[in-house]
Amino acid sequence: MAFPKTLKKALLVARAFGIVASFISGLLTRSVSLRLKRVSHHLSPSSSSSPKPDPRSRNIVVIGASMAGHHAAHTIATSLPPDSPYRVVVVEPHGTYRNIPSQDPEPWFRKQGPLSGFGMLTHAEYFQFTWVLPRFSVVGGHEHKAFIPYGPYLSGAPDGAVRWVRDRVVRVTRDSVQLNSSGEEIAYAYLVVATGAGATDALPSRVGVDGRAEGIEALRQMQGRIRDARNLVVMGGGAAGVELAADAKAKYPEKTVTLVHSRDRVMHRFGRELQDAAMEGLLGLGVEVVTGDRVVNCAGQRPNSQLIAELSPESIARTGHVLVKSTLQIQDESLPNIYVCGDVAETQTANPNSRSAMHQAMVVADNILLALEGRDPTYQYKPLWVEGLIKLTLGLDKSVTHLGDGSTELLFRTKEKDLALMSAQAWKQLGARPFEDDYDTLHKMLAVP
Repeated sequence: MAFPKTLKKALLVARAFGIVASFISGLLTRSVSLRLKRVSHHLSPSSSSSPKPDPRSRNIVVIGASMAGHHAAHTIATSLPPDSPYRVVVVEPHGTYRNIPSQDPEPWFRKQGPLSGFGMLTHAEYFQFTWVLPRFSVVGGHEHKAFIPYGPYLSGAPDGAVRWVRDRVVRVTRDSVQLNSSGEEIAYAYLVVATGAGATDALPSRVGVDGRAEGIEALRQMQGRIRDARNLVVMGGGAAGVELAADAKAKYPEKTVTLVHSRDRVMHRFGRELQDAAMEGLLGLGVEVVTGDRVVNCAGQRPNSQLIAELSPESIARTGHVLVKSTLQIQDESLPNIYVCGDVAETQTANPNSRSAMHQAMVVADNILLALEGRDPTYQYKPLWVEGLIKLTLGLDKSVTHLGDGSTELLFRTKEKDLALMSAQAWKQLGARPFEDDYDTLHKMLAVP
């Protein structure tokens, strides 16, 4: 029996609430379990009377600190007991060189809490919030909001549990990683590969540079090119291309803005209702849309899987993604201590985003924590259709939020009042005070004279 469309949508909402409730319940259970373990550890006589092992002598290396890697590092580091022999080593190239003592007495540390997990922060690091890049490629005055300080998110880790390295990994072996700039080889007991996926070009999908100052300058240059152009052609009808074209036409209605897409419909990876809403929004603004033509920009991303391809070529899918088990261990049976999460992993996730990345990071972290206790990994990642929810801006003051399970869709049209979109929420989610810990503040408070 065919269900009416309205009933299908109601059932979709009910199922979504059920999945979200189950997920939240799991988080609460995990939090309570972790707290009980910490209490048990502190009360255990062995925690104070037994000889302590060599502190932090074994490494859990995390390559990449975008959403998946950053969350995996946070979850593992904040779950380690104070006397654990393990530490988390995060290797991430994004940042601006600084030399920051972990016990710096300046006000930022008093406000946010000391970064007790760090013996020494050697650089002021910044997470690049890529969702706002199409908007900040057009609208000026908000560029700094796309760069969120990494430190606060890891402030709950035990002393010495995190080492942060601003560098790139150029080689992975079965038991170590080699850094680019220093040449240092870091041995690992467990490895988390969260190298993500890179766009064919840089903006509006990725910043394309490592440093915050260079990233801000790249955004301002893009703004200038769009401002000075008489006619603007945007290549690629995915989310980044649609949002950039819509924002540009809304800000500069006198310009001719053309969106060219290789597929027959924009937003082709999503449902028909979102495709129609995107086209309606573009045409309503006056954007000219050309479909079925080849594109060279804004056309998606490619997995950054070269490191694993060199170590285990058979673990690379035809798409370039790393093949993984449901536990997110690499599919290569000879490498059970290597985990992969985020956009670089082949997880059958229809529309990867920050929610699916964080879910995968939790699975990886929990399985590694089990391994540290001598137990087999049992947590499995199964893509959830609710993770595919997307909010698509269609001009400076309009957006549409889409939720679908592949057969039924829901659209929520809203008015946007904040040009910076959800930047403030992202800062808070990563433990930072919105927009206060920017370059100037960090330079004054944290730089060594």
